[in-house]
Amino acid sequence: MKSTAAILIGIAVLASSAAFATAKQPPPPGPPPGNDSLGADWGAQQNEAREGVRHGRYAPLGKVIREINRRDPGYQLDAGIEQEGGRAVYRVRWASSHGRRIDYIVDALSGAILRAQ
Repeated sequence: MKSTAAILIGIAVLASSAAFATAKQPPPPGPPPGNDSLGADWGAQQNEAREGVRHGRYAPLGKVIREINRRDPGYQLDAGIEQEGGRAVYRVRWASSHGRRIDYIVDALSGAILRAQ
């Protein structure tokens, strides 16, 4: 009987310490939820881009990414579609293999890189 009580007390202590440890965890690193670097309307941007590609109005983003990677090896951080000067452009945030972050502005219709900044 004494050992059963000791086991139950041990389980209760472990359970309460686990709950305490879980409650005190710091928030995960990175931006707060809902704060996307592309803006609050990123979902609508993605839908617009998909529809544009599906209907032949925009170059596929995969093709654009391959061209950027050929020009400057690295990887995509994020991408979105915007309006600039009356035309649709992709803004591709890129991390080069040299550690630089570059924003590529690409004509969404042709896939041509307009500038890197």
